[in-house]
Amino acid sequence: MEADSETRRRLWAFGIIGFLLIVSVWYYAKNPMYIYLVAYTWFGFTYGVLQQWGRFCFASAWRDLIALRVTRMYIGIMIALVILGVVIAYLEVQGLSTFHPAPLGLHELLGGFIFGLGMVIAGGCATGTLYKSGEGNLSSATTLVAMMFSQALFVDVGGYFDKFLKGYVFKQPTVRVSSYFSQYGDAKYFIGDVLINGFLVVLILLGLTYFFVTRKDLMEQKAAAAATADGGNVSMTFREDLAGFWGMITASKRTAIAGALIGLVAGLNILVIQGLRNRFSMDNFGTALIRMGYTEDVSRTGRVFDPGYWYITSQEAQFGAWFLEKLGMNMRDNFFFGVTNGLPHPLNNPLLWMSFGLMLGAAVMALLSNEFKWKKPNRELFTFAILGGVLMGVGARIALGCNIGGFYIRAAGGDPGGWVFFLGMGAGAFLAVKGMTWWTERQLSKIDLDLEIE
Repeated sequence: MEADSETRRRLWAFGIIGFLLIVSVWYYAKNPMYIYLVAYTWFGFTYGVLQQWGRFCFASAWRDLIALRVTRMYIGIMIALVILGVVIAYLEVQGLSTFHPAPLGLHELLGGFIFGLGMVIAGGCATGTLYKSGEGNLSSATTLVAMMFSQALFVDVGGYFDKFLKGYVFKQPTVRVSSYFSQYGDAKYFIGDVLINGFLVVLILLGLTYFFVTRKDLMEQKAAAAATADGGNVSMTFREDLAGFWGMITASKRTAIAGALIGLVAGLNILVIQGLRNRFSMDNFGTALIRMGYTEDVSRTGRVFDPGYWYITSQEAQFGAWFLEKLGMNMRDNFFFGVTNGLPHPLNNPLLWMSFGLMLGAAVMALLSNEFKWKKPNRELFTFAILGGVLMGVGARIALGCNIGGFYIRAAGGDPGGWVFFLGMGAGAFLAVKGMTWWTERQLSKIDLDLEIE
């Protein structure tokens, strides 16, 4: 019986891969320029495989660090960031990078805070929601739907988002640390973006994590071993601190490896997309869509959302808006869809295919590792999924990015705004963890009270 179940899982997994291969061939046969969309799809698939294998989720990183004092995922994210930073710097030197900084301002702090609240309440960040949906988690799928429509409505209804963009965001400067080291030539990317904005910041954050979390635990263990529970006579030598710091970083090899691979793949993603742009003489997939006759898919400026690297949430907003437009709403009378990002048909949306590929990659890994399972949320989880999804959607739009586009890619590319988002995200996650802990304890106390009455 178990053998039959394993065979079915493998057939489903290979069936998904076969489906994507058929879709890829079909797109290329339709028009060679669609290889651009296919590339995004397979990079999404790879992200899904790696995230599911490494259980890679930014919400888990903050929740585990704050509530459980577990540093595993937090460290994996930092490893991924530093590695991607090195790759981006190298691609900049070669003239093959697609990275560009975003406006730097308090909107990133506010958006990150709201997003951090939402990701903990929902139980997954933007990418975590996708890969968990691929595992059959219907609570995450509910969060994904809430993110789609909350973003679409937020940027369109009332025209307030347009006023926010034009009146504040677009007036803010774009900053990249490497620009302050132009006297060093191409080395400026490694000095400013990698060393200062990347490695040194990560080192400081990991140092603080070690001092306030891991070192404290090590001190308690040492005190217990010395039978001095009060810890009054316990101290750590410099060598012990170095060993403890290194042990913290290497505590979970699987997560560390996943982080390193994600960083490398994200860099390769940039290289391939830029190569294809050079191949087809375009800087945006909107150019390809116009050449193929899909002029209704692009914005008034002839573009679609196509950052050139790993990004989440904006493409989901496009799908939500596309669906609402089919219901009769005018979703192009705003700056976000009408001017900058367009509203392509889902089949012509390369970033949406990236998200779809991520879910399918996670599904394949979950099937092969016997971790795929349809999980139906109860009423409470369903409510949290919707609330968290709405908050993540609104936060991502205010900050012009999520945990990937607002933090990970930006910080790795030398944009200090990524760390501003990270700070806000952490503050929101902290508040949400405390709030969720209070809620859980409150619910448990009700159960205890009922048992006592009975």
